[in-house]
Amino acid sequence: MLRIVTQRPEAEAELRRIRDRLFGQDTQEAEQTVATIVQAVQREGDRALRRYTEEFDRVNLRAEELRVSATELDAAYQQISGKLLRAIELAHAKIAAFHRLKVPQSWVHFADEDVVLGKRYTPVDRAGVYVPGGRALYPSTVLMNVVPAVVAGVPRIVMVTPPAADKSVHPALLVAAQIAGVDEIYRVGGAQAIAALAFGTETLPAVDVITGPGNILRDAGEKNGSTVGWALIPWRALRSGRGGRSHRQPRIHRRRFAGPSRT
Repeated sequence: MLRIVTQRPEAEAELRRIRDRLFGQDTQEAEQTVATIVQAVQREGDRALRRYTEEFDRVNLRAEELRVSATELDAAYQQISGKLLRAIELAHAKIAAFHRLKVPQSWVHFADEDVVLGKRYTPVDRAGVYVPGGRALYPSTVLMNVVPAVVAGVPRIVMVTPPAADKSVHPALLVAAQIAGVDEIYRVGGAQAIAALAFGTETLPAVDVITGPGNILRDAGEKNGSTVGWALIPWRALRSGRGGRSHRQPRIHRRRFAGPSRT
């Protein structure tokens, strides 16, 4: 229900509540935690990923278990209903059609005196997608974050998502990822997954742009250096002709919407 504030004392109290929520002790503690995690992932790579996955998700992974296997991907189709599969396929088709209409077009203009003007859009080399796990099961998050990158022509798309207690990733997410066009899926979550995508590890590649929803831990990552953050612009998967960025310095903007995959 919409709350209407009419009295000044009530308004001041509400503003203090919002201030404390944004800049309170919880946020400061989260920022400190994220800074520690990011530094550890930079130094230790996969070892830090596995350690924090065990600490936060209570899942002990071997290095070879970080990436979701082809066997798991194939089996996922047998573990969801036909109705859900058709819904994912329909959503994918509609989101892809929408984003195809939004692709920015390169252009060139030959002016007088041999002057050439123009702008060229090219896809980034790698895009990373963060998909929440646990009780938050949203195949739509996969579709809406992966599709813009696929439509833009990004050649390599990497997805990370936290594992369940039995090390599995929900089959609906795996099916949506395959339909959308994800190339690699890793069962890691939290700030450690974002750090891995930003800087790379022995197993996870560094990417140019990262998209996905966030909570206080991942939001705090935005304040821990220019390399960690979130994408808000669907076509950030395209870069203009002024040049790209280093894999070790991914450009990331906050995003609350996105799109689907390869057709």
